[in-house]
Amino acid sequence: MKTTPTQLYIDGRWQDAASGQTLAVINPCTEETLAQVASGGAADVDAAADAAARAFKTWRHTSGSERAEYLRAIARGVEQQTDFLARLQSQNNGKPLAESLIDVGDVVATFAYYADLAGQLDAQQDARVAIPSAEFQAKLRREPCGVVGLIVPWNFPMVTTTWKLAPALAAGCTVVLKPSEVTPLPELALVAIIAATGLPAGVLNVVTGTGLAVGAPLVAHPLLSKISFTGSNAVGSAVMKLAAEQIKGVSLELGGKSAILVFDDVDIELAVSLVMGGIFFNAGQMCSATSRLLVEESLADELLARLKQACEALVVGDPFAAGTQMGPLVNRAQYQRVLSCIERGIADGAQLVTGGGRAEGCRQGYFVAPTIFSDVPAHSALWREEIFGPVLCVRSFADEQQAIALANDSEYGLVATVVCGDAGRAARVAAALEAGVVWVNAPQVIFPQTSWGGMKKSSIGRELGPWGMAAFQEIKHVVTALI
Repeated sequence: MKTTPTQLYIDGRWQDAASGQTLAVINPCTEETLAQVASGGAADVDAAADAAARAFKTWRHTSGSERAEYLRAIARGVEQQTDFLARLQSQNNGKPLAESLIDVGDVVATFAYYADLAGQLDAQQDARVAIPSAEFQAKLRREPCGVVGLIVPWNFPMVTTTWKLAPALAAGCTVVLKPSEVTPLPELALVAIIAATGLPAGVLNVVTGTGLAVGAPLVAHPLLSKISFTGSNAVGSAVMKLAAEQIKGVSLELGGKSAILVFDDVDIELAVSLVMGGIFFNAGQMCSATSRLLVEESLADELLARLKQACEALVVGDPFAAGTQMGPLVNRAQYQRVLSCIERGIADGAQLVTGGGRAEGCRQGYFVAPTIFSDVPAHSALWREEIFGPVLCVRSFADEQQAIALANDSEYGLVATVVCGDAGRAARVAAALEAGVVWVNAPQVIFPQTSWGGMKKSSIGRELGPWGMAAFQEIKHVVTALI
């Protein structure tokens, strides 16, 4: 296997943290140490921000077509190292290799998509704006917002980074990236590929380390114009508070407690497949996990029985073993948190259908059995709070109106899935759901061309699509008197 960098990347150079400190990276399947990675601090954030600010003076003036060439080169470089990156992803994050291969494909597609958007920028610049006056002329300019800080989580290494990094570079911003301290290895391997394209020094800087040591000084740094953060609501709130002190731009992609609504006129095989994929992909460690199943009363018993059977047949184990369908949780803290949530659910009176503890046959690693609860009280934390693990909560509904009301009864609004045989009803329900993305009779497919983000406490702003690049642009109008 190729050598993966373990240092910080600042101003075009790999270097140790100023303190010399490192942090251990753990394989969640074996609980063994994979590597020691540089653990940065405020001094490293200063150096990275300084480098990004210097680079911005030049990078901001590159053409869209120039930036597009770098993005296409990155896409090619990632594609050429697909197997290496996927294996590293599975080793550090624990997800099955098949899922990691999907992630790498997403990275390639996203860089390629923003290369295309960057290539269109030159023709769009200084576009005429229609105004109701013959005495003036108005033109529109889209300009990069400056040095941006990107803070990304551990559940989709490289993917979440790419969703932010590709549009930021396309827009002409320079970047300081803080990967999760839990899964830095695939992120650093991605950075090495980017560095090999010849991207100018300082355009991308990476400081690994903890949230307190790196994330907090990054958000508060005066040289940064914007922070884009993906993670928990609690940390997102703290990011907003810090950024507010400097009136700094913020984009947040936060939690979810999403619903999947299954009506009784569907093919049950399709329903089982979509419910299972929506909660057990990546061991449920997804902000988009459809962890609340709402099923029409007449189908509830049959669907629940089929889901129990499917759960107990799910192959949980080594991400590299043939046939593995679900890997471990990402670390011990997450493993203990999910088990604690399960215990709270039982105490609240929810009916445990299957699972509820350590996965059978897994003597080491952070494996939790696929778990289903039925008759979950509406007040229970199990029903209302994000668990971020392989735990499905089930309730039934009597009719379409009740289904919509139960689905929308949440402080989150990231995604939803509708499983329904009646196209008209499916369209009505999708329109009524308070969510940023709704899938109808489909798995959670995500395209770079469509937006990502939600309503209520799930998001501020949108990623992907043209909206993702707009998040890193400032709008300027130039109005000229025609003398």
